[in-house]
Amino acid sequence: MRVPVIVDPSSSLSPSPSPPTAPRRRAVPAAATTIAAVHTVLPPHRYSQEDLTEPIGDLCLPPGADRAVLRRLHASAAVRTRHLALPIERYAGLGDFGQSNDAWMAAGLQLGEEALTGALKKAGLGPADVDLLVCASITGVAAPSLDARLAGRMGLRSDVKRLPVFGLGCVAGAAGLARVHDYLRGHPDDTAVLLTVELCSLTLQQRDDSRANLVAAALFGDGAAALVARGSGSGSDSGCAGPGAAGPSVVATRSRLYPDTERLLGWDIGAGGFRVVIDAGVPGIVRDHFGRHLCAFLAEHGLTTDDIGTWMCHPGGPRVLSAVTDTLGLPGDALDSAWRSLAAVGNMSSASVLHILQSIRESRRPEPGTWGMLMAMGPGFCSELVLLRW
Repeated sequence: MRVPVIVDPSSSLSPSPSPPTAPRRRAVPAAATTIAAVHTVLPPHRYSQEDLTEPIGDLCLPPGADRAVLRRLHASAAVRTRHLALPIERYAGLGDFGQSNDAWMAAGLQLGEEALTGALKKAGLGPADVDLLVCASITGVAAPSLDARLAGRMGLRSDVKRLPVFGLGCVAGAAGLARVHDYLRGHPDDTAVLLTVELCSLTLQQRDDSRANLVAAALFGDGAAALVARGSGSGSDSGCAGPGAAGPSVVATRSRLYPDTERLLGWDIGAGGFRVVIDAGVPGIVRDHFGRHLCAFLAEHGLTTDDIGTWMCHPGGPRVLSAVTDTLGLPGDALDSAWRSLAAVGNMSSASVLHILQSIRESRRPEPGTWGMLMAMGPGFCSELVLLRW
Protein backbone atom coordinates (compact mmCIF):
# COMPACT_ATOMS: atom_id res chain seq x y z
CA MET A 1 0.00 0.00 0.00
CA ARG A 2 1.46 3.37 -0.98
CA VAL A 3 1.45 5.93 1.81
CA PRO A 4 -0.12 9.37 1.17
CA VAL A 5 2.30 12.22 0.60
CA ILE A 6 3.13 14.50 3.56
CA VAL A 7 3.38 18.14 2.50
CA ASP A 8 5.45 20.52 4.59
CA PRO A 9 3.32 23.66 4.98
CA SER A 10 6.21 25.56 6.57
CA SER A 11 8.39 25.47 3.45
CA SER A 12 9.52 29.00 2.62
CA LEU A 13 11.14 28.27 -0.72
CA SER A 14 10.02 30.64 -3.45
CA PRO A 15 8.68 28.96 -6.58
CA SER A 16 11.02 28.51 -9.50
CA PRO A 17 10.02 30.05 -12.82
CA SER A 18 7.82 27.80 -14.92
CA PRO A 19 9.50 26.25 -17.98
CA PRO A 20 8.62 27.75 -21.35
CA THR A 21 5.40 26.37 -22.78
CA ALA A 22 6.88 25.83 -26.24
CA PRO A 23 10.60 25.12 -25.78
CA ARG A 24 12.89 25.30 -28.77
CA ARG A 25 13.96 21.75 -29.61
CA ARG A 26 17.72 21.37 -29.49
CA ALA A 27 19.94 18.93 -31.29
CA VAL A 28 21.12 16.05 -29.13
CA PRO A 29 24.79 16.60 -28.21
CA ALA A 30 27.32 13.96 -29.07
CA ALA A 31 27.56 11.41 -26.27
CA ALA A 32 30.67 11.83 -24.17
CA THR A 33 30.02 8.96 -21.77
CA THR A 34 28.80 5.41 -22.34
CA ILE A 35 27.77 3.25 -19.40
CA ALA A 36 29.53 -0.03 -20.17
CA ALA A 37 28.47 -2.07 -17.13
CA VAL A 38 26.76 -1.97 -13.73
CA HIS A 39 27.10 -4.62 -11.04
CA THR A 40 25.46 -4.83 -7.61
CA VAL A 41 26.60 -7.04 -4.72
CA LEU A 42 24.48 -7.80 -1.65
CA PRO A 43 25.68 -9.21 1.68
CA PRO A 44 24.74 -12.87 2.27
CA HIS A 45 22.61 -12.16 5.36
CA ARG A 46 19.09 -11.79 3.92
CA TYR A 47 16.02 -11.29 6.09
CA SER A 48 12.34 -10.74 5.58
CA GLN A 49 11.01 -7.48 7.00
CA GLU A 50 8.87 -9.39 9.49
CA ASP A 51 11.90 -11.28 10.82
CA LEU A 52 13.75 -8.01 11.50
CA THR A 53 11.04 -6.08 13.32
CA GLU A 54 11.36 -7.59 16.79
CA PRO A 55 15.20 -7.88 16.82
CA ILE A 56 15.42 -4.22 15.81
CA GLY A 57 12.98 -3.39 18.57
CA ASP A 58 15.28 -5.17 21.03
CA LEU A 59 18.17 -2.98 19.83
CA CYS A 60 16.43 0.39 19.68
CA LEU A 61 13.70 0.38 22.33
CA PRO A 62 13.98 0.19 26.13
CA PRO A 63 12.73 -3.03 27.74
CA GLY A 64 8.96 -3.15 27.98
CA ALA A 65 8.39 -0.23 25.60
CA ASP A 66 5.30 -0.15 23.40
CA ARG A 67 6.24 -1.44 19.93
CA ALA A 68 3.14 -0.28 18.04
CA VAL A 69 4.91 2.56 16.22
CA LEU A 70 7.88 0.35 15.33
CA ARG A 71 5.63 -2.35 13.90
CA ARG A 72 3.56 0.16 11.96
CA LEU A 73 6.67 1.70 10.41
CA HIS A 74 8.00 -1.70 9.37
CA ALA A 75 4.65 -2.66 7.84
CA SER A 76 4.29 0.58 5.86
CA ALA A 77 7.87 0.88 4.54
CA ALA A 78 7.07 -1.13 1.34
CA VAL A 79 10.12 -3.31 2.11
CA ARG A 80 9.76 -7.10 1.92
CA THR A 81 13.37 -8.23 2.34
CA ARG A 82 16.75 -6.69 3.17
CA HIS A 83 20.39 -7.74 3.27
CA LEU A 84 22.55 -6.85 6.29
CA ALA A 85 26.33 -6.60 6.56
CA LEU A 86 26.28 -8.85 9.65
CA PRO A 87 23.95 -11.51 11.03
CA ILE A 88 21.27 -9.67 12.98
CA GLU A 89 22.32 -11.26 16.28
CA ARG A 90 25.76 -9.64 16.05
CA TYR A 91 24.53 -6.03 16.14
CA ALA A 92 23.96 -6.02 19.89
CA GLY A 93 27.69 -6.66 20.33
CA LEU A 94 28.71 -3.47 18.51
CA GLY A 95 29.41 -1.44 21.62
CA ASP A 96 30.64 1.81 20.10
CA PHE A 97 31.27 3.71 16.88
CA GLY A 98 34.77 2.27 16.53
CA GLN A 99 33.47 -1.29 16.44
CA SER A 100 30.73 -0.39 13.96
CA ASN A 101 33.23 1.40 11.73
CA ASP A 102 35.62 -1.56 11.84
CA ALA A 103 32.76 -3.79 10.70
CA TRP A 104 32.01 -1.31 7.90
CA MET A 105 35.63 -1.43 6.79
CA ALA A 106 35.84 -5.23 6.73
CA ALA A 107 32.52 -5.85 5.00
CA GLY A 108 32.87 -2.80 2.76
CA LEU A 109 36.19 -3.89 1.34
CA GLN A 110 34.85 -7.33 0.53
CA LEU A 111 31.65 -6.10 -1.08
CA GLY A 112 33.44 -3.26 -2.86
CA GLU A 113 35.98 -5.63 -4.38
CA GLU A 114 33.22 -7.97 -5.55
CA ALA A 115 31.21 -5.13 -7.08
CA LEU A 116 34.21 -3.60 -8.85
CA THR A 117 35.45 -6.98 -10.11
CA GLY A 118 32.00 -7.90 -11.40
CA ALA A 119 31.46 -4.59 -13.20
CA LEU A 120 34.84 -4.69 -14.91
CA LYS A 121 34.27 -8.29 -16.01
CA LYS A 122 30.90 -7.36 -17.53
CA ALA A 123 32.57 -4.50 -19.41
CA GLY A 124 35.32 -6.76 -20.73
CA LEU A 125 37.97 -4.79 -18.85
CA GLY A 126 40.50 -5.37 -16.09
CA PRO A 127 41.76 -3.37 -13.09
CA ALA A 128 44.64 -1.91 -15.12
CA ASP A 129 42.12 -0.27 -17.48
CA VAL A 130 40.70 2.01 -14.78
CA ASP A 131 41.87 5.62 -15.05
CA LEU A 132 39.57 7.14 -12.40
CA LEU A 133 37.92 5.49 -9.38
CA VAL A 134 35.22 7.48 -7.59
CA CYS A 135 34.22 5.80 -4.32
CA ALA A 136 31.12 6.98 -2.44
CA SER A 137 30.00 5.95 1.04
CA ILE A 138 28.22 7.75 3.84
CA THR A 139 28.03 4.84 6.30
CA GLY A 140 31.65 4.73 7.45
CA VAL A 141 34.95 6.62 7.35
CA ALA A 142 38.55 5.60 6.72
CA ALA A 143 41.92 7.08 5.85
CA PRO A 144 43.39 5.62 3.69
CA SER A 145 39.96 5.47 2.07
CA LEU A 146 38.25 2.37 0.67
CA ASP A 147 39.41 3.15 -2.86
CA ALA A 148 43.08 3.37 -1.81
CA ARG A 149 42.85 0.04 0.01
CA LEU A 150 41.09 -1.59 -2.93
CA ALA A 151 43.70 -0.33 -5.40
CA GLY A 152 46.38 -2.51 -3.82
CA ARG A 153 44.10 -5.50 -3.29
CA MET A 154 42.85 -5.50 -6.87
CA GLY A 155 45.91 -4.46 -8.84
CA LEU A 156 44.78 -1.06 -10.05
CA ARG A 157 47.55 0.99 -11.64
CA SER A 158 49.74 3.03 -9.32
CA ASP A 159 48.80 6.19 -11.24
CA VAL A 160 45.03 5.63 -11.00
CA LYS A 161 43.15 8.81 -10.08
CA ARG A 162 41.02 8.41 -6.94
CA LEU A 163 38.17 10.46 -5.57
CA PRO A 164 36.65 9.31 -2.25
CA VAL A 165 33.29 10.97 -1.59
CA PHE A 166 31.56 11.35 1.79
CA GLY A 167 28.45 13.37 2.61
CA LEU A 168 26.31 13.01 -0.51
CA GLY A 169 24.35 10.09 0.91
CA CYS A 170 21.46 8.80 -1.20
CA VAL A 171 22.15 11.26 -4.02
CA ALA A 172 25.69 9.96 -4.58
CA GLY A 173 24.68 7.28 -7.09
CA ALA A 174 23.30 9.90 -9.48
CA ALA A 175 25.77 12.65 -8.53
CA GLY A 176 28.69 10.24 -8.84
CA LEU A 177 27.63 9.29 -12.36
CA ALA A 178 27.27 12.98 -13.22
CA ARG A 179 30.77 13.80 -11.97
CA VAL A 180 32.21 10.79 -13.83
CA HIS A 181 30.56 12.20 -16.96
CA ASP A 182 32.13 15.61 -16.28
CA TYR A 183 35.55 13.97 -16.01
CA LEU A 184 35.17 11.92 -19.19
CA ARG A 185 34.17 14.98 -21.20
CA GLY A 186 37.64 16.32 -20.45
CA HIS A 187 39.37 12.93 -20.71
CA PRO A 188 37.52 11.17 -23.57
CA ASP A 189 40.07 8.38 -23.91
CA ASP A 190 39.67 7.26 -20.30
CA THR A 191 37.67 4.68 -18.37
CA ALA A 192 36.10 5.73 -15.06
CA VAL A 193 34.44 3.66 -12.36
CA LEU A 194 31.91 4.75 -9.77
CA LEU A 195 31.84 2.51 -6.69
CA THR A 196 29.20 2.92 -4.00
CA VAL A 197 29.44 1.02 -0.70
CA GLU A 198 26.61 1.57 1.78
CA LEU A 199 26.23 -0.51 4.95
CA CYS A 200 23.35 1.40 6.46
CA SER A 201 22.59 -1.17 9.16
CA LEU A 202 25.90 -0.39 10.86
CA THR A 203 24.74 3.16 11.56
CA LEU A 204 21.72 1.98 13.60
CA GLN A 205 21.71 3.72 16.98
CA GLN A 206 21.08 1.36 19.87
CA ARG A 207 18.69 2.50 22.62
CA ASP A 208 17.50 5.35 20.40
CA ASP A 209 13.72 5.33 20.11
CA SER A 210 13.52 8.56 18.08
CA ARG A 211 11.18 8.40 15.11
CA ALA A 212 14.02 9.12 12.68
CA ASN A 213 16.04 6.15 13.97
CA LEU A 214 13.00 3.86 13.81
CA VAL A 215 12.18 5.01 10.26
CA ALA A 216 15.76 4.32 9.16
CA ALA A 217 15.67 0.93 10.87
CA ALA A 218 12.56 0.04 8.87
CA LEU A 219 13.73 1.33 5.50
CA PHE A 220 17.46 0.95 4.86
CA GLY A 221 19.41 -2.07 3.63
CA ASP A 222 23.04 -2.82 2.80
CA GLY A 223 24.81 -3.30 -0.51
CA ALA A 224 27.50 -2.15 -2.93
CA ALA A 225 27.37 -1.31 -6.63
CA ALA A 226 29.91 -0.38 -9.29
CA LEU A 227 29.39 1.35 -12.64
CA VAL A 228 31.94 1.39 -15.47
CA ALA A 229 31.79 4.38 -17.81
CA ARG A 230 33.89 5.06 -20.90
CA GLY A 231 34.67 8.24 -22.76
CA SER A 232 33.86 8.87 -26.42
CA GLY A 233 37.45 8.18 -27.47
CA SER A 234 38.02 5.04 -25.39
CA GLY A 235 36.69 2.53 -27.90
CA SER A 236 33.41 2.11 -26.03
CA ASP A 237 31.59 1.47 -29.30
CA SER A 238 34.24 -0.83 -30.75
CA GLY A 239 32.82 -4.06 -29.37
CA CYS A 240 35.47 -4.59 -26.69
CA ALA A 241 32.84 -4.85 -23.99
CA GLY A 242 30.77 -7.96 -23.41
CA PRO A 243 27.67 -8.72 -25.50
CA GLY A 244 24.96 -6.13 -24.92
CA ALA A 245 27.10 -4.36 -22.33
CA ALA A 246 27.28 -0.85 -23.78
CA GLY A 247 24.71 1.80 -23.03
CA PRO A 248 22.97 3.93 -22.24
CA SER A 249 24.83 7.18 -22.91
CA VAL A 250 24.86 10.22 -20.65
CA VAL A 251 23.46 13.27 -22.50
CA ALA A 252 23.34 15.92 -19.76
CA THR A 253 23.20 16.40 -15.98
CA ARG A 254 21.81 18.94 -13.55
CA SER A 255 22.48 19.59 -9.85
CA ARG A 256 20.14 21.50 -7.52
CA LEU A 257 20.56 22.70 -3.93
CA TYR A 258 17.42 23.80 -2.09
CA PRO A 259 18.01 26.78 0.25
CA ASP A 260 17.36 26.54 4.00
CA THR A 261 16.86 22.76 3.96
CA GLU A 262 20.08 21.58 5.64
CA ARG A 263 18.20 19.96 8.54
CA LEU A 264 15.88 17.87 6.38
CA LEU A 265 18.26 14.96 5.86
CA GLY A 266 21.70 13.87 7.02
CA TRP A 267 23.65 12.87 10.12
CA ASP A 268 24.18 14.25 13.60
CA ILE A 269 27.65 12.88 14.33
CA GLY A 270 28.63 12.17 17.93
CA ALA A 271 30.27 9.64 20.21
CA GLY A 272 27.81 6.96 19.11
CA GLY A 273 28.51 7.50 15.43
CA PHE A 274 26.01 8.58 12.79
CA ARG A 275 22.61 9.53 14.19
CA VAL A 276 20.18 9.89 11.31
CA VAL A 277 18.25 13.07 10.54
CA ILE A 278 15.07 12.49 8.50
CA ASP A 279 12.49 15.26 8.47
CA ALA A 280 8.86 14.69 7.50
CA GLY A 281 9.12 17.73 5.20
CA VAL A 282 11.19 15.91 2.55
CA PRO A 283 8.20 14.72 0.48
CA GLY A 284 6.76 18.23 0.62
CA ILE A 285 9.92 19.77 -0.82
CA VAL A 286 9.89 17.15 -3.56
CA ARG A 287 6.26 17.79 -4.38
CA ASP A 288 6.45 21.58 -4.32
CA HIS A 289 9.76 22.17 -6.15
CA PHE A 290 11.36 19.07 -7.68
CA GLY A 291 8.93 18.79 -10.58
CA ARG A 292 9.45 22.36 -11.81
CA HIS A 293 13.22 21.97 -11.74
CA LEU A 294 13.12 18.68 -13.63
CA CYS A 295 10.70 20.01 -16.26
CA ALA A 296 12.88 23.09 -16.80
CA PHE A 297 15.91 20.83 -17.27
CA LEU A 298 14.07 18.73 -19.85
CA ALA A 299 12.83 21.84 -21.64
CA GLU A 300 16.43 22.94 -22.21
CA HIS A 301 16.80 19.80 -24.34
CA GLY A 302 13.46 20.17 -26.12
CA LEU A 303 11.87 17.40 -24.04
CA THR A 304 8.96 16.92 -21.69
CA THR A 305 8.16 14.16 -19.22
CA ASP A 306 6.15 12.44 -21.97
CA ASP A 307 9.39 11.92 -23.93
CA ILE A 308 11.03 9.92 -21.11
CA GLY A 309 10.60 6.21 -21.67
CA THR A 310 12.53 4.95 -18.65
CA TRP A 311 12.47 6.47 -15.16
CA MET A 312 15.16 5.46 -12.64
CA CYS A 313 14.45 7.10 -9.29
CA HIS A 314 16.24 6.56 -6.02
CA PRO A 315 13.74 4.74 -3.74
CA GLY A 316 13.85 7.18 -0.85
CA GLY A 317 10.74 5.61 0.65
CA PRO A 318 7.03 5.28 -0.16
CA ARG A 319 6.20 8.93 0.52
CA VAL A 320 9.09 10.23 -1.58
CA LEU A 321 8.24 7.96 -4.53
CA SER A 322 4.59 9.01 -4.33
CA ALA A 323 5.64 12.67 -4.22
CA VAL A 324 7.80 12.27 -7.34
CA THR A 325 4.94 10.57 -9.18
CA ASP A 326 2.52 13.32 -8.17
CA THR A 327 4.71 16.32 -8.94
CA LEU A 328 5.67 15.00 -12.38
CA GLY A 329 2.19 13.73 -13.25
CA LEU A 330 3.58 10.32 -14.12
CA PRO A 331 1.57 7.18 -14.86
CA GLY A 332 1.13 4.93 -11.84
CA ASP A 333 3.65 2.37 -13.12
CA ALA A 334 6.39 4.80 -14.19
CA LEU A 335 8.47 4.23 -11.05
CA ASP A 336 7.82 0.49 -10.76
CA SER A 337 11.56 -0.23 -11.00
CA ALA A 338 12.11 1.84 -7.84
CA TRP A 339 9.23 0.20 -6.00
CA ARG A 340 10.57 -3.25 -6.90
CA SER A 341 14.07 -2.37 -5.69
CA LEU A 342 12.69 -0.95 -2.44
CA ALA A 343 10.69 -4.12 -1.83
CA ALA A 344 13.57 -6.48 -2.62
CA VAL A 345 16.52 -4.80 -0.88
CA GLY A 346 15.26 -1.68 0.91
CA ASN A 347 16.83 1.75 0.50
CA MET A 348 20.57 1.14 0.01
CA SER A 349 21.42 4.84 -0.08
CA SER A 350 23.74 5.66 -3.01
CA ALA A 351 23.82 2.05 -4.29
CA SER A 352 20.06 1.88 -4.91
CA VAL A 353 19.80 3.87 -8.12
CA LEU A 354 22.63 1.80 -9.63
CA HIS A 355 20.80 -1.37 -8.57
CA ILE A 356 17.76 -0.08 -10.47
CA LEU A 357 19.84 0.84 -13.53
CA GLN A 358 21.36 -2.64 -13.59
CA SER A 359 17.94 -4.32 -13.44
CA ILE A 360 16.69 -2.24 -16.37
CA ARG A 361 19.81 -2.88 -18.46
CA GLU A 362 19.72 -6.62 -17.88
CA SER A 363 16.02 -7.53 -17.82
CA ARG A 364 13.94 -4.78 -19.43
CA ARG A 365 16.39 -3.09 -21.78
CA PRO A 366 14.72 -0.17 -23.61
CA GLU A 367 14.69 0.14 -27.37
CA PRO A 368 17.54 2.16 -28.95
CA GLY A 369 16.74 5.85 -28.94
CA THR A 370 14.69 5.69 -25.75
CA TRP A 371 15.22 8.62 -23.38
CA GLY A 372 15.88 7.85 -19.72
CA MET A 373 15.99 9.93 -16.55
CA LEU A 374 18.08 8.83 -13.60
CA MET A 375 17.46 10.90 -10.48
CA ALA A 376 18.12 10.98 -6.75
CA MET A 377 17.92 13.27 -3.73
CA GLY A 378 20.08 13.56 -0.65
CA PRO A 379 21.50 15.69 2.16
CA GLY A 380 21.80 19.35 1.39
CA PHE A 381 18.84 19.09 0.66
CA CYS A 382 19.68 18.47 -2.99
CA SER A 383 18.75 16.63 -6.13
CA GLU A 384 20.70 15.31 -9.10
CA LEU A 385 19.35 14.59 -12.58
CA VAL A 386 21.07 12.55 -15.29
CA LEU A 387 19.52 12.51 -18.76
CA LEU A 388 20.29 9.26 -20.60
CA ARG A 389 19.66 7.88 -24.05
CA TRP A 390 19.70 4.20 -24.95
